[in-house]
Amino acid sequence: MKKPLITFDNFTFQYHSQAEPTLHNINLTIYEGEKVLIVGPSGSGKSTFAQCINGLIPYSFEGEITGNVMIRDKKLTETSLFDLSFDVGTVLQDTDGQFIGLTVGEDIAFALENDEVPQKKMKEEVDHWASIVGLKEFLKHRPQDLSGGQKQRVSMAGILIDEAPILLFDEPLANLDPQAGKETIALIEEIHQKTNTTILIIEHRLEDVLYCSVDRVIVFNEGNIVADLPADELLKTNILTEHGIREPLYITAMKYAGVNLQQVKDLSNIEKVHTSNLKEQMEKWMQKKAKISVPPLTSPLLTLKNLTYQYTRNNHYVLNDISVTFNRGDMLSIVGKNGAGKSTLCKAICGFITPQSGEMSWTGQNFTDYSIKERADKIGFVMQNPNQMISKKMIYEEVALGLELRGVSEAEIKERVENVLKICGLYSFRRWPISALSFGQKKRVTIASILVLEPELIILDEPTAGQDFKHYTEMMTFLEKLNEMGVTIAMITHDMHLMLEYTNRALVVYDGKIIADTTPVKVLTDPQLVEKASLKETSLFTFAQHLGLDDPFLFTENFMAYDQEVRLK
Repeated sequence: MKKPLITFDNFTFQYHSQAEPTLHNINLTIYEGEKVLIVGPSGSGKSTFAQCINGLIPYSFEGEITGNVMIRDKKLTETSLFDLSFDVGTVLQDTDGQFIGLTVGEDIAFALENDEVPQKKMKEEVDHWASIVGLKEFLKHRPQDLSGGQKQRVSMAGILIDEAPILLFDEPLANLDPQAGKETIALIEEIHQKTNTTILIIEHRLEDVLYCSVDRVIVFNEGNIVADLPADELLKTNILTEHGIREPLYITAMKYAGVNLQQVKDLSNIEKVHTSNLKEQMEKWMQKKAKISVPPLTSPLLTLKNLTYQYTRNNHYVLNDISVTFNRGDMLSIVGKNGAGKSTLCKAICGFITPQSGEMSWTGQNFTDYSIKERADKIGFVMQNPNQMISKKMIYEEVALGLELRGVSEAEIKERVENVLKICGLYSFRRWPISALSFGQKKRVTIASILVLEPELIILDEPTAGQDFKHYTEMMTFLEKLNEMGVTIAMITHDMHLMLEYTNRALVVYDGKIIADTTPVKVLTDPQLVEKASLKETSLFTFAQHLGLDDPFLFTENFMAYDQEVRLK
């Protein structure tokens, strides 16, 4: 029988700053060697639960505790944060905030340096764990110079070297491109197999985590555990959708086709899922063809011609002879691996950097020599982290700031700000302090502060990163409405679901070049393109191939069209 490693016994926790408990009467046991996925909407208590395991609660975040938590043989409230660190290793969502060493080797060795491990032994251990995470040749590099996926591996090696029996991953996929995310999940699985470490993964991207099997999925909502089931059993219920969590797309496809999920075997494994007549049922559903919308003809808005840019510290071209046109009314996604040049392309468009060569035109007029301010009258840029854009304390003041700086009259400012706040669903909060808002609401404030300037093109960097399915859907529905009002929208994203569901065009960036400009479905059903650009094949295409359907591409396209019809209803 497996040994209990983490035990919550009728545990309730309330932050001193909150009127109600964040966790309610939690009873849960996690056993030695288990691999557990923890999901739930934002504010459900997932992070608080994790902080009770690694000791941040009650030692960094104070509050009222009733009940008990045992980590191995240690009682949470009677053990120091230092002592708990030997039992629990935590890999944070923001890997940059976890680096300490000047080089990868130094960062991995940090824990051993604190323990005064002899240098010979230390170097052997660093080499060993660097090899396991695939970073042996990067030991002398600065961690900050690595890609998102490589940074994640440095953090993992720095935790693994301490050989803590419990590993806790907080949103490990949030900032990674699809391929790096897939590799991270595979690496976590490899570590689990080789070390028998107990692993807890907190993540919104459930489908991506299920790329490798887990023992259990624990679902949180409003501070309660609403499900604790094997993945196969959970996917047979409606618990995920009822609590605002996205289920895998191939599960939704089976539901649309009327498949009885209770009879399906290996439901969480897309390459093994089966039941009698599954192929026939999916083919029958395919015959009910949804109407695939044809995008209307549009006129060019912004045209880039032979854009080239390289940073002065090296000879590598970040933008390499890029030519592309953004059309009026487009809703497009810009995708590719970390470091491909996506953000640099958008910085060049906004004027934050100046390309060494190339031309830009706006509706046929020269745009190359426009200043940042002149470009900002036509193009709005929304950063990934809203906190980096906000400079005022109150919502109304923040949204009005751009107009005030442009010398617009007070009466016009009031009219335009209130109108935009209504569009953004923020009018009732207009007198609120920004500090009282959720991350998703802050994101809307930053969009409102751009929208009030009436740009014709809005560029958003990872608009849905780290958001649960409910807030994700609200954000994307809002952006769709803006697009219907005539605003051209371009989104840098690692979210393949977003690209498939909400955009009609995808630009694939690889090594400073645009290697594809086509529909999202065509991108994610092209295995060679997916591999080259570090994307992730949609589970619909994989599912269709597994079943042996005649046309996996048509199946994927049909599903997306049908799903859009359902969402519009």
